[in-house]
Amino acid sequence: MSREHSFSSAELADAFDRTNIQPAILEAMAKPYEAKPWYAYRKLFLTEKRISGGKDFLAMNAAALREAEARYGVSRYIITAIIGIESAYGNKPGKYKVMDSLSTLSFQYPRRAQFFRNELEQFLLLCREEGMDYLAPQGSYAGAMGMPQFMPSSYRKLAADGDGDGKRDIWNNPADAIASVARYFSKNGWHTGAPIASPATVNGAAAGLASKKAGLNATLDSLLADGVRIEDPVSGNPKAGLQMLEGENGPDYWVIFHNFIVIMRYNHSPLYAMAAYEISRELANSR
Repeated sequence: MSREHSFSSAELADAFDRTNIQPAILEAMAKPYEAKPWYAYRKLFLTEKRISGGKDFLAMNAAALREAEARYGVSRYIITAIIGIESAYGNKPGKYKVMDSLSTLSFQYPRRAQFFRNELEQFLLLCREEGMDYLAPQGSYAGAMGMPQFMPSSYRKLAADGDGDGKRDIWNNPADAIASVARYFSKNGWHTGAPIASPATVNGAAAGLASKKAGLNATLDSLLADGVRIEDPVSGNPKAGLQMLEGENGPDYWVIFHNFIVIMRYNHSPLYAMAAYEISRELANSR
């Protein structure tokens, strides 16, 4: 950091002296939520409390959500669902010092050490850019920060100033968090007004088209021709895929579209993307 970015070696040495390796972080990395079956994962996020919190968030931040929707073309319901999953609408942004999390994973988690070392580098840079004490920001056990749980690299590239005050405070300012999520999706290819997913039923051989791995390997017309039926009306013939999720009483089938894959660029798990979509549907239908 000193050689490549002109940091003070003494200043960083002092910061690392006050940084702690956290065994609890390594334990959490070994038991991710996304390892659960869909029916168990869904129950963690599709709760009355989260839906109620989402309604409150929509009401309290209507102007900021309207502005983000107009500027970036991303649905206010998806933005709200993401913030709801990530931090319970800002109520649970994480209890670990980001410096502790990223250092623990950079030097004690060999499987993804390079990824986290890159994020540690980005974190030190953003602290300097934003004038933050290295030991002050808090986040998740994986080093994700604020209401939208941005990794440091995402913060530096995509965090947005939602209210024009010259700051990008994703910890305490809902307008900044909202704009940041919207900008993230916009930059990752969100198609305004396009479908995300639809519940589906399959007939006969169509079940063989389904995959647990999300992908767009067909078109809607070809899936329909093969015996797949969808509940929600979708216009045109977009690229599509048949997604199978592990339901409590057997497989759950969904037809997924481009915007579903965009949600997965926020978190690579199809379980996460489906939870976000289902929450957004609940919020949209409660208007």
